[in-house]
Order: sequence, then structure tokens, then C-alpha cells
Amino acid sequence: MNYKVDHISDIIGAQWLQKGQQMLIEDILFDSRKISFPPASLFFTISGERRKGSDFIEDAYKKGVLNFVVDDSFSSDDLIKYPDAGFLKVNNVLDALQSLTSFHRNQFQYPVIGITGSNGKTIVKEWLYHLLSNDYQIVRSPKSYNSQIGVPLSVWQMGTEDNLGIFEAGISLSGEMQRLEKIIRPDIGIITFIGDAHSEGFNSLREKID
Repeated sequence: MNYKVDHISDIIGAQWLQKGQQMLIEDILFDSRKISFPPASLFFTISGERRKGSDFIEDAYKKGVLNFVVDDSFSSDDLIKYPDAGFLKVNNVLDALQSLTSFHRNQFQYPVIGITGSNGKTIVKEWLYHLLSNDYQIVRSPKSYNSQIGVPLSVWQMGTEDNLGIFEAGISLSGEMQRLEKIIRPDIGIITFIGDAHSEGFNSLREKID
């Protein structure tokens, strides 16, 4: 399923800093090293602990990406460097990514399985895929894509050709699962095991389980 950039702007509540070519968006990105279909890609400038997401705009632009989602870390004075590119400004780029993929998830009515737990998420997902793939056309999380960024990238793969989704969800802080639930919206939930892994962000095991 493709989306016009104007439609995406409405979905994520963005402000246009500059309108570029109105491409149909097929792919969403946050890593300028992993670009496959640049003209049909929307680049989310998600910042990490050490680098601002906007630092990678130039590299992505040189590789052919023409549409970007940015926040206050991007200066409008830099628009002159990218005359044919579109820039959508939001308050929080990660929130925008999650809002877009939540909207995308809601376009499909087939069953979705959500898998979480301290360990074993990926192997259970792969077991299920191999057990069910003869009977279903399955879309699933690639590798161990189960983070606040990985889940949106996984759910974005959902298409009309599929009839079952299997997605992982991993958390390390209180409140993160509520965000992922809005994106995955599982019909079936599987908890593999709750243990000590990734417990630093929780006050207790009870809080983590809840």
C-alpha cells in the first residue's frame, strides 16, 4: 500500500517547511546506509544518543531520497541545499513514525499475533511462521525488529496480499508497551517468559509484567 506525501502529512499532523515532488511513498527509512528505493522513500530523522537525525539528511539526499520528516533540530536555513526535496516538520519524529504505522495497521482486518517476553520472542515467531506458512500468507517481523523503531518498520510491511501478521514487541522502559500496542494491535498475544533481562528500566518485576 502506497501513500501520497500530502496524505502522510495529514496523518502525522505535520507542517510543511517545503513541498517537493509529490511522490507515492512505499518505504520508510531512518538509516541513510539502508536505502533501496530512494524516490519512493520517506526519511524519518530520528536522533540517537550521539547524533541528530538531521545530520544524515545530506547523505540520504545525495542517494536520491526526496522527502524527509524533521523536528526543531533541522534549521529551515538549510532548505536551500535541497531545492527539490519535501520537508515535513513535527514535534517528535519517533511519534510521527509510530502514528503513521499505527494508521497503516488499521487498514487491515486480518488476524495479528503479538509476541513479547524477556527471551525467546524471535524463535517463537519463526516457529509459528514455519508451522503456519502452508496455510497462511504471513507478514512477520524481520530478524529481531521489536523496538520502538523496529516495530513500526515491521508493521509497515503489512499488505493486502497477506492474511496473517506475526510481530515481536520488546520493551526496556515503563510505558513502552502501550506505544507498541497501538501499532501492533494484536488479536492474539503470546508471552514467552518474563525474567531479569532488560529490567533496569522498571521498579519491580511486577511493574514489568504489568
